[in-house]
Amino acid sequence: MVIHAGVVVVWVALFLLAFGQGGVFAWSVGLAYLVYDTVLQVFTGWQIRRITAARAAPHDTARSTLAVIVAAYNEATALPATLAALLDQDDPPDEILIADGGSTDGTSDLLVTQFGLTAPNLEGASAPKLVEATSIIWLRLRHGGKAHALNVALIATTADVVLTVDADTVPESRAIGAVRQAFSGEPELAGITGIITPVCRPSLSGRVLQWFQTYEYIRNFLGRYAWMRIDCLELISGAFSGFRRRAVIDVGGFDDICLVEDYELVHRMRRYAGERGLVWRFRVLGDAQARTEAPGSVPALLRQRRRWFGGFLQTQWWYRAMVGDQRMGRLGTLMLPIKAIDTVQPLYGLTAFVLLIVFVVTGRLGILGPVALVVVGKLVIDVAFRVWSVQMYRRWVGDPRRANLASEVVLTLVEPFTYQLLLYVGAVLGWFAFLGGEQRWGRQQRFGLPVGEAPRSS
Repeated sequence: MVIHAGVVVVWVALFLLAFGQGGVFAWSVGLAYLVYDTVLQVFTGWQIRRITAARAAPHDTARSTLAVIVAAYNEATALPATLAALLDQDDPPDEILIADGGSTDGTSDLLVTQFGLTAPNLEGASAPKLVEATSIIWLRLRHGGKAHALNVALIATTADVVLTVDADTVPESRAIGAVRQAFSGEPELAGITGIITPVCRPSLSGRVLQWFQTYEYIRNFLGRYAWMRIDCLELISGAFSGFRRRAVIDVGGFDDICLVEDYELVHRMRRYAGERGLVWRFRVLGDAQARTEAPGSVPALLRQRRRWFGGFLQTQWWYRAMVGDQRMGRLGTLMLPIKAIDTVQPLYGLTAFVLLIVFVVTGRLGILGPVALVVVGKLVIDVAFRVWSVQMYRRWVGDPRRANLASEVVLTLVEPFTYQLLLYVGAVLGWFAFLGGEQRWGRQQRFGLPVGEAPRSS
């Protein structure tokens, strides 16, 4: 609470300078925002400077059994590609549990006709359907949300490792093997996240938003790698995440109240391990890759980011006692204090932008000139860093053609005045969702991903 209050007090003080200062310091809120962003860039760059392609070598250890849980609610459009990709793995899972949370579309017909499953009674499980080396089980549940579906499946399997895959997520052929190998070779490993590439509906707005989100995801996953390097990874993407099953059961399973059950679970696991002196590791795997459907319209994007940021605030509030707790290691003394700053970081960004508009409208050229020099300087730094980081990303995922350097340059120049503003608005809506106690997801309309390799970014 002290950190949150301090950041707000600093914001007020910096904002007041806009009315009493001339020159660049009238834009002190923006300067603080840019300095903070640059510090994080330096940290990320230092941690990823030696990143290499992550190809796990075989280990002389027991092979972990692995079950994939697909929580589905009215996902008949998306399920075929997801299940086909799961069955077409180099190292297929031992089980696939389809946790159908009360679907009213064609999901039941799809599972019966296309996959040969027998419809179970409500709250029951079908007989396993063996497809080569993989057993497929249909859990037919009442509609109780994603966390409820995951928890039922968690108890229904006896596998060592559970991999949660969203019904609109298509893993690449090596993904399951990479996850299994990681857990088999590291007994302390408690959770992993794979690398996800967003794919939007093939409309004009979808193509534009896919462009922005593709490079946003690249930066985000490089950031997760950087935090992982100092044992501070706290965000495991629920669309494609793996956990040691026993550890999840020990902490009580997935939470059905939080707007982001994946983010909350990792905090609970971290607290549980820290309080008991357990060594639980969390990794981001460069060779566990998947594609997932992403919002292809502005309203859909804002709904998603409202939920994400609202859930982020929920989790930060629930686990505020971990901030500064030395039992949590660097997570408690470094990462969580920074995340406390991030709760109000969008306030700085929005204020900085609004002040620029005010300076333009009021013709305060004595301020705009110096500010323009600072902004141009920051954009030069951003372009250089992002072009370099894309090349580090290519090395990490083992694909020298992934992403496009020219597109990254153009995006870096236009993003602060376009897409970034949408993210700020989503964060503001997230604050309203958090303060209003919102606990609903909001639906995204699926279009169905094709099975195949990840698309190249233009």
